[in-house]
Amino acid sequence: MKIGDKVRFLNEVGGGTIAGFEGKNIVLVEDQDGFEVPMLCSQVVVIETNENNRVLKKKEPEPPAVRILEDDAWDDPADRPIAYKPKAQERKGGELLNVCLAFVPEDSRELTSTRFEAYLINDSNYYVSATFANSEGAAWHLRWQGVIEPNTKQLVETFDRSMLNDLEHLSVQLITWKQDKPFILKPAIGVELRLDTVKFYKLHVFQPSPFFREPALVYDIVRNDRPIKQVFIEAEEVLDALRGVEQEPEEAVQEQPQQAPPRTRSEEREALKAAKRALKEEERALRAKEQAKKAERNPHVSKPNKHPEKEDIIEVDLHINALLDHTEGLSASVLLNTQLTEFRIMMERNIRKHGQRIVFIHGKGDGVLREAIIKELQHRYRSCTYEDASFQRYGFGATMVTIR
Repeated sequence: MKIGDKVRFLNEVGGGTIAGFEGKNIVLVEDQDGFEVPMLCSQVVVIETNENNRVLKKKEPEPPAVRILEDDAWDDPADRPIAYKPKAQERKGGELLNVCLAFVPEDSRELTSTRFEAYLINDSNYYVSATFANSEGAAWHLRWQGVIEPNTKQLVETFDRSMLNDLEHLSVQLITWKQDKPFILKPAIGVELRLDTVKFYKLHVFQPSPFFREPALVYDIVRNDRPIKQVFIEAEEVLDALRGVEQEPEEAVQEQPQQAPPRTRSEEREALKAAKRALKEEERALRAKEQAKKAERNPHVSKPNKHPEKEDIIEVDLHINALLDHTEGLSASVLLNTQLTEFRIMMERNIRKHGQRIVFIHGKGDGVLREAIIKELQHRYRSCTYEDASFQRYGFGATMVTIR
């Protein structure tokens, strides 16, 4: 491809003669009116070669017609700047929609004082019109809205720790399309998510990702065309559903706005399994009480020896392997919520037994489950006290709660 060759455009009507080049990928094509049009080299094809490789003389353009506007500006197309923007490049495997919300510390070495950047990442071949908002009670506050080009990331805001409380409940809404070509229509998407603000104080939570050079905390909004729904399970609701307890119509109408986001089938199955286990334990406790009453009525029945120290303390193993048979395919948030559901079930079952001590065995790990349990105790069960369980027996991985 040389200066003087005649070319035509592949994806547009028209063509002309090559008048020059800009960089390695842009060719200037002179059309029949004498205007130079910048085009990508891959978007033109040579139809006639100038064998002598000589520069064709440009036709002397006629003096442009001058028209004085109201603001005395020149209305000549030749005087207008060339506003050329290459089309967005698509990649193989980008037809499935993948969108993420990421948080990146400006200085990961100073995590206690640094500011954070929030990004929306469009990892697909679609243009995405997005809104980013946070909850303010029953209403929402728009923080950012705009269009994210294919296979790019968009900075939506920068914030410090004083704004973390405002970001606990977020919403991201998406609409997708393609420009100048046919595409598969995808439904509009709206996802709500809750941020665990404690994570912003832990360096190990920020992990390497393919989107940033620095460690980042990444939340999936859409993965392979499927919106990611977080699970918020209340133990009382699941137990009432299994017992067949129905709400009155008025109560149902009042509580409808506070319903949790829809759950996937696998998440519902795990929640039901945890609730069924709780029901079985309740039935086992009732049978034990009935047998104890029968033993008291019949003096000839020998009573089992009691060990007050062991019976006064209830041990609950919250390790995920003790709660679920299979954990493949479940996200970390689903596993944590399953463990918290088991914690709430045991607390609700014993909440009226004043003086009852319960040891929750959560393991040492990274401390996420222990902090979540302490947060539940400080907000939901304020009347109860808690402390580290016996180190000799449980090590650092257990918390003892006393019902008050």
